[in-house]
Amino acid sequence: MLIKKPADIRPSEITSRDNYLNRRKFMQAAAFAGGSLVGGDALTAIIPDEKRAKLAGIVPSKYSTDEAPNSFMDVTSYNNFYEFGVRKEDPYRNSQSFKPRPWSVEVSGNAEITGSFALEDFVKPHTLEERIYRLRCVEAWSMVIPWVGIPLADIIKQLKPLSSAKYVAFETLLDKEQMPGQRSRSLRWPYVEGLTIAEATNPLPILAVGLYGEVLPNQNGAPLRLIVPWKYGFKSIKSIVRIHFTDKRPPTSWNIAAPHEYGFYANVNPEVDHPRWSQARERRIGSDQGSGLQSLFAAKKQETVMYNGYGEQVAHLYDGLDLRRNF
Repeated sequence: MLIKKPADIRPSEITSRDNYLNRRKFMQAAAFAGGSLVGGDALTAIIPDEKRAKLAGIVPSKYSTDEAPNSFMDVTSYNNFYEFGVRKEDPYRNSQSFKPRPWSVEVSGNAEITGSFALEDFVKPHTLEERIYRLRCVEAWSMVIPWVGIPLADIIKQLKPLSSAKYVAFETLLDKEQMPGQRSRSLRWPYVEGLTIAEATNPLPILAVGLYGEVLPNQNGAPLRLIVPWKYGFKSIKSIVRIHFTDKRPPTSWNIAAPHEYGFYANVNPEVDHPRWSQARERRIGSDQGSGLQSLFAAKKQETVMYNGYGEQVAHLYDGLDLRRNF
């Protein structure tokens, strides 16, 4: 075993007292909230550093669709990730040198457990699930993707939000050197998003750390991104560095940029069109029809399904809400 002398230890390798205590507090909360998850049947989830590394201990989810997933090429080469550029091919081209590790997430606001935590502290107490989800983008195209992640509700339970916490806000890394798209004025940076507490604690949303059984690629939001399958894709914020609990509805990036086009809820709804195009139909990008733009224009249009087909799980969240005004 290699033992370092004090002179050999860099300052960056020393955990501050506050972060050390916060980490202990978080892990104690995880043990309390997770119960049997951290017992003998637990799978200790470790996220490898290497690109395309295999993830261990993945279990299938009961929430998966039985639709055939898109190809790995479709999923990793046709992306919206404005931090790396506005064109669909930009995220792959411009993210290869991005370094998603080491990584930490700051938790703040109206919760008992707050502080700065290493990515591993979010992942280790949990079993990783593979969830094959439909993802519908506001540009009227869709994919089916085998994500690997952790139920967001489990994370929130560990953090113990106060009764005053009505919303959960998320924030993406701000790093103009690594993310060249942030040098443009296409959006106000950093990218921010939010959910109601009821949405965030629904069983469907996950914090994804991988896809196709492998570590999450840079262009898909490494190392940690949100997946909310009944909402348009722009709600699924990528490369998350902050989670904030608040009593006020948080600002969201696309709503800031164009409030008449992008609402806070962003539920997939064929009856509410985008001001510049219809949302009643969509094109499913399919691996049997090529990839990227070739596949998009070759694919036949199909009817858009309310809540992207997840109405049974989520429709009750919006009882009594006018979905035309609250789009």
